Amino acid sequence: MKRILVFGASGNVGPHVVPFLEPFYEVHLADIKPHPFGKPVRRVDMTSYEQVFDAMEGMDGGINFTVLRDDPVVSFEVNVKGAYHMMRAAAALGIHRVVHTAAQSARYWFDNDFDVDHIPEWLGTGYYMLTKYLSQEICRTYARTFGIQTVCFLFNGLGPKPTGPVKGDFPPFTVIWEDLAHACRLALGRESIADDFQYFNLHSHIGQGKYAIDKTRRLLGYEPLERWEAYFRREVEKTA
Repeated sequence: MKRILVFGASGNVGPHVVPFLEPFYEVHLADIKPHPFGKPVRRVDMTSYEQVFDAMEGMDGGINFTVLRDDPVVSFEVNVKGAYHMMRAAAALGIHRVVHTAAQSARYWFDNDFDVDHIPEWLGTGYYMLTKYLSQEICRTYARTFGIQTVCFLFNGLGPKPTGPVKGDFPPFTVIWEDLAHACRLALGRESIADDFQYFNLHSHIGQGKYAIDKTRRLLGYEPLERWEAYFRREVEKTA
């Protein structure tokens, strides 16, 4: 199996996505804090290039789930410099498969539209969105300079799939754990990505027709694993 290192393995995303990757890869976990479910985690501070480099040595690919929002100084160190350290280490070690994650910062400008596919990369004015955009640009630059096949997934919400019928609509760009793991596998399995770097809109519930995922389907072969309409089905009582 390929040896995959997951940064942010103990955060809000990693613990829920890693179980769906473990049947396919030799997954190694890295974070600055213990794993919530007790799995062994290598302590890695994303603000330290030396620690990131040491953790990535011997790996075939890396996934970055790290994020920090509430501290204006540390968030820059983790979100921006952390991505820089990961890509710099990948280049130095000859690692050619990387998956990065970021927020879809332009989404709110198009909430009144339909059939929107390839949204332009707009920063907005939020500091957090700025840090994630800068991390994306760092990944793009290193990917194209050193031939690191890098995929960046953009979304605005993550969570478990519904366990029963739902009411109302799903927020745009909401991804369930299984779909994010599925997309990561597709990205890591690609021999090459156009221009060595691509960002993809990613979401699971596409029924409202507002945001399309045509590019993600075309270039990655991604399709949500669950049919969104199934969540709205109800048992109907038959009458004589």
